[in-house]
Amino acid sequence: MREFDALIIGSGLGGMTMALHLADHIQVGLITKRELRDGGSGWAQGGIAAVLDGTDSVELHIRDTHVAGAGLCDHDSTRFIVEHSKEAIDWLIQMGVPFTKDTEGDSAYQGYHLTREGGHSHRRIIHAADATGAAVIDTLAHKVAAHPNITVLESHIAIDLITDQKLGRSGRHCYGAYVYDKETDRVETIVAKSTVLASGGAGKVYLYTTNPDVATGDGIAMGWRAGCRVANMEFIQFHPTCLYHPHAKSFLITEAVRGEGGILRLPDGTRFMPLHDERAELAPRDIVARAIDFEMKKGGFDCVYLDISYKPAAFIKEHFPNIYLRCLELGIDITKEPIPVVPAAHYTCGGVVSDMAGRTDVTSLYAVGEVACTGLHGANRLASNSLLECMVLGKAAATDILKATATERPNIPEWDESQVTDPDEEVVISHNWDELRRFMWDYVGIVRTNKRLERALHRIELLQHEIDDYYSNFRVSNDLIELRNLVQSAELIVRCAMDRKESRGLHYSRDYPGMLSEAKSTILSPD
Repeated sequence: MREFDALIIGSGLGGMTMALHLADHIQVGLITKRELRDGGSGWAQGGIAAVLDGTDSVELHIRDTHVAGAGLCDHDSTRFIVEHSKEAIDWLIQMGVPFTKDTEGDSAYQGYHLTREGGHSHRRIIHAADATGAAVIDTLAHKVAAHPNITVLESHIAIDLITDQKLGRSGRHCYGAYVYDKETDRVETIVAKSTVLASGGAGKVYLYTTNPDVATGDGIAMGWRAGCRVANMEFIQFHPTCLYHPHAKSFLITEAVRGEGGILRLPDGTRFMPLHDERAELAPRDIVARAIDFEMKKGGFDCVYLDISYKPAAFIKEHFPNIYLRCLELGIDITKEPIPVVPAAHYTCGGVVSDMAGRTDVTSLYAVGEVACTGLHGANRLASNSLLECMVLGKAAATDILKATATERPNIPEWDESQVTDPDEEVVISHNWDELRRFMWDYVGIVRTNKRLERALHRIELLQHEIDDYYSNFRVSNDLIELRNLVQSAELIVRCAMDRKESRGLHYSRDYPGMLSEAKSTILSPD
């Protein structure tokens, strides 16, 4: 049995931020499903939104967030996060993140270049070329790995949280988690005074996604099973521009390409976004994704094209070096030809309900980052607000943990696998995984109907019975744990979607195409 003052489940920006703010004071355990740098944050390309330029303001950033969120953003949460945005960026600069310097005389902060993305009224995105997430995570990972009070456990995946409920006790307290060590093929019991869900979103529930393979909704499912409310899971953001190529797995074409003048075209070269929204390519992601989906279905196209080739080649290579090189590897020279793109599941706007200190409905359990629903993103996340939320709430949750008083811990039993055996047919897992992702794409995608949602829920219930039976009889494995969590996350997405009798933000229903006058969150409770 391992013991820490704080156990952090996930090694993205939220988890690393918390670890670094806590580790000067207490012992921290940080578990990650693969290696330390393999979280979803490292995949972020565009940058981090913050009020940095003198012509910008907190009020304007809040307004842009509310507009993108289709009236569903929580005002207090949004204000808190935006007001702390400059502080968060200054911390990253202090940590040594190599943000791109300004060479063009554009809006800048401390000599750093600021760009603009869809839905933003100002240049306020600080970035490291077109690989901001990787630059931030690489910088912080060095700090985390070197800190004497942080124990990093790689190749570990949490199975379930240890709560009063799981122990058969009254009360709503979390004491840690049961964790599967993939290298030893054993389940460890890790106890902690505070436990943090920082495990990212559930993009892998869909067939096409920009997310890494680890984005399987683990924290959302574990939080739900532990007794936490879950909210707004119907709002799955589909990024409008994922590279369409048979050999390009989950490669995102950043929002900043459109922010710097990229034009969306049909296969015959026709520009179409002005027909869908007056903001054209700079409209929020939900509008752009639906427009692309509409044009693809209308014309029977496999993809559309994002064209920035009319810009000087030097400009493209300087601003988008990683995209340029990756496309060139696949035979696409973006300085001379457009990029084939399709929408793909990108971000989970809903999640475990948490407050401005990261606290959930279960005492000593926190949720930070994409796994959480703070109310910031509303019905549609404004571009580059996600990394900002990770940092601001990561620090706030760390502060709350350091102030919390310890609770007496009951006797924690070790993981019991005396009643299970080795699995007989692994094909059950792979088949169910494939089936789930395909029907979620077909029935619970960018455009939804009541009939599609009912079909999806019926299939989910059948899969849940199979998976529960498998889980009860066989030893756990990484694939089984992830599949169990994916199916639970899928059920929450569908149930939230069925509860919303309107179209708002990322949730578009053909049966309810209008938007209601009052914006309300969809909140599910396991009780």
